[in-house]
Amino acid sequence: MTRTLFRLAILGLLASPPLAASERDEIFRATIDELFPKLVETRRTLHANPELSNQEEQTAAFVAERLRELGLEVKTGVAKHGIVALLRGTAGESERCVAIRADMDALPITELNSKPYRSRNPGVMHACGHDVHTTVALGVAEVLTKHKNQVRGTVKFLFQPAEESMPTDYKEDWGAKLMVAEGALENPRPEAIFGLHCRPAISPASGLLEETRFLEAGQLAYTVGPDSANSDTFEVIIRGKMAHGSAPQRGVDAIVVAAEAITALQTIRSRRTDTRQPLVVSVGTIRGGQRHNIVAEEVRFTGTVRTYDEAFRDSVIEMMRQILDGVTAAHGASHTFDYRKGYPSIINNAGLVESTLPTFRRLFGKENVIEAVPGMGGEDFSYFAKVVPGFYFRLGVANEANGITAEIHTPAFDVDEECLKTGVAAMAGALCDFLGRE
Repeated sequence: MTRTLFRLAILGLLASPPLAASERDEIFRATIDELFPKLVETRRTLHANPELSNQEEQTAAFVAERLRELGLEVKTGVAKHGIVALLRGTAGESERCVAIRADMDALPITELNSKPYRSRNPGVMHACGHDVHTTVALGVAEVLTKHKNQVRGTVKFLFQPAEESMPTDYKEDWGAKLMVAEGALENPRPEAIFGLHCRPAISPASGLLEETRFLEAGQLAYTVGPDSANSDTFEVIIRGKMAHGSAPQRGVDAIVVAAEAITALQTIRSRRTDTRQPLVVSVGTIRGGQRHNIVAEEVRFTGTVRTYDEAFRDSVIEMMRQILDGVTAAHGASHTFDYRKGYPSIINNAGLVESTLPTFRRLFGKENVIEAVPGMGGEDFSYFAKVVPGFYFRLGVANEANGITAEIHTPAFDVDEECLKTGVAAMAGALCDFLGRE
């Protein structure tokens, strides 16, 4: 550490009230640099030992032990394997609270990387960067513990299980929704919550809609308002009447009816809704028929619908029902329609985004804080952001020069580990600045 940074660190330990933001940034940066080898080791340990949704027992035990070593108040077993921890700052008396969320689960993907820290669990991989998210949150906890006198209030840490997989039968809650139901946002309730997600590439809001660019380590991206979509699934069963393929007039061909229904469903986006309103209706599977010369009696197809607005989502559901009723009736067939609402859309609080962006720009430079086009993916951080104002931003993890560019949810995904420094600095700065504002 340089003599100047050492002097600033001593000031950071003694100063009261908290230092000016720029001085605090220097102290945090020096601490993060010192912690970097530990952050890398933590991330690689988590990456090598991934666990699927609701199976995060070892991960949760690892996280809880680290948090207890730091002296935080730790509650385990929330929403099965989730953790809630409290860090109480010492920068004066304050009852204010802010939260940070990190998801811990992995995906059922076989890793292709040959790195020493590749997954040791066959068929399971941290292909979405949750190892990074968890490491960043642990790093924030350690930095803020070392500098409690820069924290005016309480920081609540939410380590969440089961983000990657919704219940298949929709009869139970888990992940963020279950954490909320079990009181993770209470006692104390935070005034706001922050979350981040690894991202190797984005579509900048300032460019062409189809333009993509790498989001490198050291960069952040954000959206104002919608960030992710309402992520729903549906299943349709078309029932006709079986007949010999040589005499189709004696039956009702469920394959023909299903084909017409699938085509008609695409007209919702192209002909029945405002073209400025984001919408995706995609059919992903179709199964039916028994033999090449038998008119099919039954066809099942499934798909997903993505929207931002909840009222618009409901109108789309009704239009789907109208189409299916009309198409099947016209052919003398029948159908069942099972529509299941999944994760709601993340809506970033505009005021929270506006007040946080100066922190990010101060830390990383305006050119490295990029507004992005919202995506149509799904994320259950939305359940937290429906209770308290939320800001969910993107952490750049790519390094084009070193060939680290693979997308999330792919077997080759990896990150430039310099992103760990960026994530910890961004979160620690955002949390402290939030608590320090009136």
